[in-house]
Amino acid sequence: MNKYELIIIICNHGFSEEIMETAKLAGARGGTIMHGRGTAIDDAKKFFGITIHPEKDIILIVSTVSKKQEIMKTVSSQHGVMSSAHSVCFSLPIDEAIGFNF
Repeated sequence: MNKYELIIIICNHGFSEEIMETAKLAGARGGTIMHGRGTAIDDAKKFFGITIHPEKDIILIVSTVSKKQEIMKTVSSQHGVMSSAHSVCFSLPIDEAIGFNF
């Protein structure tokens, strides 16, 4: 039985398709893209000199544990906080999953 992880990537709006293509090249088989909005207070809209855009895209990718690290490293290196996408990613373990064919 495979172990699964949920990779969550939050990025500036408009970069999700590009990030998803990068994730696929690193081993992701697909994902779900959702639209969101940041809730930073007005004084916190700049972070280390980078303007924080309130419109966000959220990408959810279910991955096997063995592919998770490569997907996250590749996305972060090409679309991380120092890029225009300003993406952050993290993962959460999945206790049970039904219907995935890896």
